[in-house]
Amino acid sequence: MLENNERRLVTAAEAIVRSLPDDDTHTVASAAMDTQGNVHTGVNVFHFTGGPCAELVVIAAAAQALAGPLVTIVAVGDRDRGVLAPCGRCRQVLLDLHPDVAVILPLPGGDVTAEPLRDLLPRSYSAPEPAFGPRIVYFNPRYYDSIASGQKTITIRHHDPVQTGSAVLVFDDGDTIRRLNAKIESVESRRFDHLSNDDARQEDLPDADALRGALRTHYPDLEGHDVVDVATFHLVTA
Repeated sequence: MLENNERRLVTAAEAIVRSLPDDDTHTVASAAMDTQGNVHTGVNVFHFTGGPCAELVVIAAAAQALAGPLVTIVAVGDRDRGVLAPCGRCRQVLLDLHPDVAVILPLPGGDVTAEPLRDLLPRSYSAPEPAFGPRIVYFNPRYYDSIASGQKTITIRHHDPVQTGSAVLVFDDGDTIRRLNAKIESVESRRFDHLSNDDARQEDLPDADALRGALRTHYPDLEGHDVVDVATFHLVTA
C-alpha cells in the first residue's frame, strides 16, 4: 500500500498524462519527489531515432531545479494503462544517478507498490564514476529528534548498504519529509552479538542488550552471527 507522499506522485503523473494530446509522441508522464518534498514532472518524447523516457526527462527537470537526490519516482501511461515499470535503460540510469530512489511499480491485479531501485537490478553493473551528490540514508521519523540533537551519532544496518561521504538523512512519515545534512565518517562491519555498550550509547540507548532489542524491531530475523554495518556520522551545515 502506498503512503500519501507516494499517492501524491501517482496523482501528479496521472493528471499530466490525461492532459496530453492523443498521439504517439507523448504517451507517458513521470513524477519524482526530492528530499525537500518537491515534486518534479516530465513526459516522454517518442521518436524513431530513440527519444527519452519520461523518467529521464524528470531526472533532467530535477537537475535543472537543483533538486539533489530523488526519493521516489513513478511513471504512468496514457489510455488508462496506469503505473508502468521502468525499462531497463531507465533502471540503469537511475541506479547510476539516484541509487537510493524508490520506484512505484504495478502489481498483478491492479495494485501498486514502492520498491528500492537496487532491488530491481540485482547484481547490476556499476558505473565507473560514483553517483553525483550526496547519498540518501533513510531513517524512521522517530529518530529525528535524537539525531538533530546530536545524541544519536551512529546507525546500524543489515543488508542496507551505507557508504562514507556526504549524505542526506531522510525522515519520511508518509505525509511529509524532513531532512538533515550529514557526513558518514566511517562504516565498520561486525557481528551482531559483538555490538557493545559504547555502540548503544552512540545510538542513544542504555546498553548493548537494549540496542540488540531495538535492532530486532527493524530486522526481526537477526541472529548473533549475522554481520551488521555500523556507520558513524555527524551533522553538517548545508
